[in-house]
Order: sequence, then structure tokens, then C-alpha cells
Amino acid sequence: MFEKLRIIFSIPELRKKVMLTIGLLAIYRIGFHIPLPMIATNLDSGAGGGAADFFEKVSVFAASDLRQATIFGLGIMPYISASIIFQLLGSVYKPLEELKKEGEAGRKKLNEYTRYLTVVICLVQSYMYLKFMLMAGANGQSSINPNFMNANEQLFFGWQIVAVLVMTTGTVFLMWLGEQIDEYGIGNGISLLIMAGILAQMPKALYELVLGMKTELTGLAKGQVGIETLIILVVLFVVVVFGVVFITLGQRKIPTQSAKFTRGRRVYGGTRQHLPLRINQAGVMPIIFASSLLMIPGVLFGFLAGQFASDGSLFRGFNLISLTMSDQTSYFFNLLYVGLIFFFCYFWTAITFNPKEMSDNLRDSGTFIPGYRPGRRTTDYLEKVMVRITYVGAAFLGLIAIVPTIVYGSLGVPYSIAGFYGGTGLLIAVSVAFDLVQKIDSHLVMRNYRGLLEGAGGGTSPVV
Repeated sequence: MFEKLRIIFSIPELRKKVMLTIGLLAIYRIGFHIPLPMIATNLDSGAGGGAADFFEKVSVFAASDLRQATIFGLGIMPYISASIIFQLLGSVYKPLEELKKEGEAGRKKLNEYTRYLTVVICLVQSYMYLKFMLMAGANGQSSINPNFMNANEQLFFGWQIVAVLVMTTGTVFLMWLGEQIDEYGIGNGISLLIMAGILAQMPKALYELVLGMKTELTGLAKGQVGIETLIILVVLFVVVVFGVVFITLGQRKIPTQSAKFTRGRRVYGGTRQHLPLRINQAGVMPIIFASSLLMIPGVLFGFLAGQFASDGSLFRGFNLISLTMSDQTSYFFNLLYVGLIFFFCYFWTAITFNPKEMSDNLRDSGTFIPGYRPGRRTTDYLEKVMVRITYVGAAFLGLIAIVPTIVYGSLGVPYSIAGFYGGTGLLIAVSVAFDLVQKIDSHLVMRNYRGLLEGAGGGTSPVV
């Protein structure tokens, strides 16, 4: 491994890309710790419980920590939201669908529209984010510095505009930072920013684990981390990462054959190839959609409950719904979570995978699937295969999503530690790490070096 790292830094072009990527990620981490000028404390000590939990969960895939009001407080999530919106609209809105087919020019135009929408989302989210901090001040727990407040204990309107513009500019700068990594660095810039935000939470989680650990056998007592608990956590982490890697790279390879044709005295075509279909076609999007959707009812009904007297029936009803939707250890919550993951898996796969278009491309290139005639039968076959393997991928995502809850509920370890055993963070980290390794491998192989994964199976995907 050290020899391969030496080879990476011995190639001038690759070394320059790696160092530039590390430098830009360092800039992101530095800006992450620069607070807004009007902020006195973090939201950990000043925010209400329900909304604070909401920000804590969203921060996993936002490349930031929304509990800290910094210049990068919104992270890269507005850009991701804008990209998802245009991807969904591209499947139902005809002008955008035609724009996607225009090649490089259409892609640049879509990126331009995505940037404009990102700015709009940033303005709205930063304003709501600021209003949330002002609402927290009603209980005397404001995160705003008193020197920036007026006589009504509200932030001056001019400083509100400054805060909104600073947070919006911070997200736009992160978007630009990701584009610079794409163009001059190595790997996908936006994905690397998200992974850096996830991995940055690891030291704090490990510190909490070591701080509460006992150097003796505890009999797996709940809430106590002993030697046997630590061994189980290590083994479980290895097993979960292995499963994530296997399913992330897993493919269903459909055999195809190209038609033979003659030109002059030579016969071309007739070769056998494979059409790879990913098991986890939807990636991490179903978990993001499902977890985001489940966060909203708890916060919304908690807010509604606060508008009524604590001894009223409406308060008890809204509060019960809020507690039910916020209790991640309940069976109802986890069943609903898994059900939404299945739904969004099929929903996202239906948007991103078009069997008819793939069938037409095979027919136009003179390729066919043995045993199935080109056209409708090939389309139906591809759709049937994708439905079956999507079920496997959705079941896997559902299992990975509830693993942190199982670890938290059965072993009693802090949720900040259990969260690294599954869910969105682990899937994103593994996917981005493999993408980064493959990008580095392409540079090494191009210069006749062995790839990073070449001794461990050559980086080939498991076949099902």
C-alpha cells in the first residue's frame, strides 16, 4: 500500500491533482469553523430540541453541520436539491428533456439553470434558518449576540440581509469549489465535500466512544461499552462495510450479441458482450428522500403542538404524533422508513432507467439479447429484470438504514457512533471512496502502473 502511495505522488500530474484537491478540501474545513458575525453561540445550546434534531440529521448529507451558524452553514445541500429538482423535471417536462439530449451544450445550459435555482433555494433556506434562530430567542435562549439586536430583541433588518447574503455566498463558493475539484483536481468535487463533512464527524464520535469505554467485561450491559462491546462494534463495522461495497459494486450482467455484417471480404460483428445493470441503481437517493420526508412531520407537529395549551386535546394529539414520528427506535417509525425506501427506490429507478430507450439503442447499434426480439420484447425483459434487482437493492438499503437504530437500541452506544454503521453517511462515504479510487486507477493504468485495487480482485464488480 505504501508503495502504491509513493507511486501516486511520484507522478507529477497526479500529485498536483491530489494536492490541489486536499488544499481545496482544507479551505472548506477552515470556512466551516468561521461563524456569522452576529452569532454568539452554536445552536447546540440555544435551539429547540425538535428543530435542532432536524438540523443534526440533515447535516449528514449537507456537507456541513447546521447546528453551527457558520458561513458554510447551509453546506452544499441547496445545490443538491436544485440538481434533483432538474433531474426530476427532465423526466416530465418536455423542453428540459430535449435540452438533456443536446449533448455538451445542453448540459452547460442545465448547469446554468441549476446554479440560478441554487441561489434562490439558498436565499429561502438561509432566511428560514435565521428565523428559526430568532424564534429560539423567544425563550431567552437566542444564539444571536445581544449587541446586534434592536429594542424588541430582534436582529436588525440590515444584519438579517447580511446573514442571508453571507450564507448564500458560502454555498455558492462551495459549489464553485466543487467545480474546481472536478476540473483541476481528482474525483467528484461535490461528493468529496459531502464525504469530508461526514468523515469530519468521526473524531468526535471516536472520542465519545473512548471516553465512555470501560477496560473490563460488562456482559453486554446496555449503555456500557466494555471490551466485548468494542469487539462486536469492530466486527459489525467490517461486515457492514463489506456488504455496502458488495451491493454498491454489484451488477446483473445481461448477455448481448451484435449482429454479423459483411463488408467486402470481411465479416464484422457477431461478438458477445454484456449489458451491466446495477443492483443499487438508485444509489443513496432513496435514503435521503425517506429520511428527509420522515423528519418533517415530527418538527411540524411539534411546532403545532406548541401553539396550543398543554392541557388541551389538540396539544396532546399533535404532541403524540410528533413523538411517534421522532422516535427512531419504534417499530412504526422503522417500518414506515423501510416502506418509504422501497417506494423511492422504484420511483428513482423509474426516472433514471428507461428500458425503452436502452432497447432502442441496442437495436440501432445492431445488438440484441439472445432469445428476445428487438423492440417491445427486449423492453419488457429489461424492465422485468430491473424490477427484480431493484427489490434486492431496496431490501439492502432498508437494512442498512435501520442498522444504526439496531446498534443504538441493542448495545446502547451513543447514536453519533451508531450512525457510522449504516444509513446515508456510510453509503455516501463508500460510494465516493470507490469513485475516487477508480479515478486514481485510471491515471495509474494509463502510465502502465498497477491499480490500487489490483491485488484485491482488480476492482471487478460482483455479478448476480
